[in-house]
Amino acid sequence: MFPSAASIAPLLVTGLAPDQPEAAAEALAVLPDCCNTTDGMCLLPDGSFLMSVPNFNDESAPPLLIRVTADNRVEKFFEFPTPYPGLPAGLDRIRPMGICRGPNGDLYLADMQYMVDPYYKSRLWRLEVGADGRVANMALMANGLGVANGTAFHDGWVYITESVMEEGSHPLKSCVMRFRPDETDVQLADPLESDPHIITTYTSSLDLWRFGADGICFNSRGELLVGLFGEGEIWKATFDAAGNVTSNTLFAKAPGLLVNCDGMSCDRRTDKIYIADSASNAIRILWPDGKISTLGVNGDVIDTRSGLLDQPCEAMVRGDTVVVSNMDWPFPAMVNSAHYMPAVISVLRLER
Repeated sequence: MFPSAASIAPLLVTGLAPDQPEAAAEALAVLPDCCNTTDGMCLLPDGSFLMSVPNFNDESAPPLLIRVTADNRVEKFFEFPTPYPGLPAGLDRIRPMGICRGPNGDLYLADMQYMVDPYYKSRLWRLEVGADGRVANMALMANGLGVANGTAFHDGWVYITESVMEEGSHPLKSCVMRFRPDETDVQLADPLESDPHIITTYTSSLDLWRFGADGICFNSRGELLVGLFGEGEIWKATFDAAGNVTSNTLFAKAPGLLVNCDGMSCDRRTDKIYIADSASNAIRILWPDGKISTLGVNGDVIDTRSGLLDQPCEAMVRGDTVVVSNMDWPFPAMVNSAHYMPAVISVLRLER
């Protein structure tokens, strides 16, 4: 399970950004009271985007997806039935995390059950989208992940980060798994490390935040970038023409600057990658040559309506801006010290 505040000596993250930030965060949208914890985002072709709302801070609010329109109006997109029919008691609440979109419009969703049961109860879902653009059906693609986290769709495959491949492992084991978009009702292998869907594996030695592979995206060259959450490392995998992994190597690390690697996305025009650095309330920039700098950073936030970064968990390029999902779900030793309402989506403007 997640560490408790009592189990870890206070170690607030300070003095992390010797470089000058390029932009200041501001509010893009203030969310309604039905949203208290947000996570993954997915850009749609019309410039609108979807956002996962697991509502971890207060689960009396149902889990849902919201849509933010091209002109930044917030609307409910889909509310997950709770309890969800056919799922085991205690695991019958969908806990939506990473979300991505396939070329036919279907959505692929990580469902993280780790807080309820750390032993391989998390799931991957396909949300089948009808001609009206709404969710018409949910199909369970795979069951048996430890921490279903970030997702990406690339070149005909669905990718998902498994942040805790082996509970209790030292060093911590994590991986990336890959699925065909039409796979259904897959029961993953036990032990998970033997499952053929795994394409890359990682180890993490730091124990403060025991999450491994988390943020995930592809650059314009089709290379896979994966962030190890607790290590503050970015790894890069390459593929051959048949889609086989040919290399998986450490690409970037900046001790004292990049602390966490949460959700991230690539600006294909520049191949810069924008990374949510949760612990330090920052958005970092990974340059194509491996350099890391800061797009925006701020201290602890009480007035959430300000739009300042508040434990950012996802950074998504949208035109000439980076949209930020603020999880605001406090963990030990992070700048974010407490949860406040309302939940707010932040935005930082890029210089061109």
